[in-house]
Amino acid sequence: MTRETYATLQAKIEKEISKLQKKAEALQTKRRKPVIASIVASMREYNITTEEINAAFNSAAKTTRAAGSRKAAPAAKRPVAPKYRHPQTGETWSGRGKAPRWLAAEEAAGNNRESFLITP
Repeated sequence: MTRETYATLQAKIEKEISKLQKKAEALQTKRRKPVIASIVASMREYNITTEEINAAFNSAAKTTRAAGSRKAAPAAKRPVAPKYRHPQTGETWSGRGKAPRWLAAEEAAGNNRESFLITP
């Protein structure tokens, strides 16, 4: 029994891949023919020209690209109004995220967080 080299095995695999790709292309072509025939029949029925199809296709492509570019931009974050204020230093905190050091120190000293709330 002979051992096949890596190069020989790779060549066989690539040949098989090529055959499968050709089969896939043939299947795609076979499946597309009735769809194209249906489109042509509809164009004839409604008297639609190829120029109208091109214009509509280009318009749809521009709309799709524009919609895709809008999604790429991240939403702008709005500043959040402060909810807590230190009476001596005037430092503030929105109440979101980790509590600031000044508030943690005050709570460790026994003060209640609610005592630092900003009243409207």
